[in-house]
Amino acid sequence: MSGADGNGGGGGGAEAGGSLRPSVTPRPIPAAPPSGADPDAEAEGGSTEDSDMELLRNLLARTLGLGSEPPERVLDELSLTGIARFMQSERCRRVVCMVGAGISTAAGIPDFRSPETGLYANLGRYDLPYPEAIFDISYFKQHPEPFFALAKELLPGQLKPTVCHYFMRLLKEKGLLLRCYTQNIDTLERVAGLQPEELVEAHGTFQTAHCLRSSCRHQYDLSWVKEKIFSSLVPKCDKCQSVVKPDIVFFGENLPSRFFSLLQSDFQKVDLLIIMGTSLQVQPFASLVSRVPASTPRLLINKEKTGQSDAFMSLMGFGCGMDFDSDKAYRQGLGVWGGLGGGH
Repeated sequence: MSGADGNGGGGGGAEAGGSLRPSVTPRPIPAAPPSGADPDAEAEGGSTEDSDMELLRNLLARTLGLGSEPPERVLDELSLTGIARFMQSERCRRVVCMVGAGISTAAGIPDFRSPETGLYANLGRYDLPYPEAIFDISYFKQHPEPFFALAKELLPGQLKPTVCHYFMRLLKEKGLLLRCYTQNIDTLERVAGLQPEELVEAHGTFQTAHCLRSSCRHQYDLSWVKEKIFSSLVPKCDKCQSVVKPDIVFFGENLPSRFFSLLQSDFQKVDLLIIMGTSLQVQPFASLVSRVPASTPRLLINKEKTGQSDAFMSLMGFGCGMDFDSDKAYRQGLGVWGGLGGGH
């Protein structure tokens, strides 16, 4: 399993592709849903500003030792065995998974940064002004051809979900899965059997697409888009002949409102956070690891340690990331995977 940010959100050398979000620093993303978001959904999760303030208050209180006892230790040992025992106990009822491109590498979706085989290494054929242009909404509107040529390599054709995808389905069948937050756009979570209500597709999805013309916005499904792309055609709207864009998040676009409306409630009540196949570099997705309660165990399954606490924030006492090497670490385990069949 590779450590990547989202297939389509590329990763490092072994980082997988499955979502179209490169792991370079994206343009600033508003910390609130776009206008027109469902007001009921917003009420369910609370505003993002309130959520951010609550996170800062909790971090400050924890740092100063105010208002609460030290976090309870819920694992009998910091190991995968300890995690497994916890998952079998009555105390673990709600599991949230955060996943990135690394879980889809074994499905055959190419990574982004491998020196010879990665997608970034082969973008020269598209004659782009800069590599990230292929995922830039402004460039796409003028030149959609490079993206759709690349999409032909990324769309799941006969691809099958991996062990990681079916692990999340098992969590669902056991009644443990609260939500899967994915950076991937490959739809393999759905193929594995997760339902839309069990997913937050943070970087969008190929599952649906819309006409780009604001006066039209006709919706198309995955099968329609795939037929066009695999025929080497730029999808054009049947009604107005404008370009049809898959509902994935490009640079310059807002994240789905569902991401903001659910994260506060989900991460306040989660009993176990499992992070798989992501380098935790792209914000605001990476910050989710810090939104769980102080006592909630966090399991990272990745090729390398990632998501480490920022040095400055750690110096200030804000343990806002993963901290595997500290003597004070009491709730997180690390599984290092060398491939789909490997692990601890």
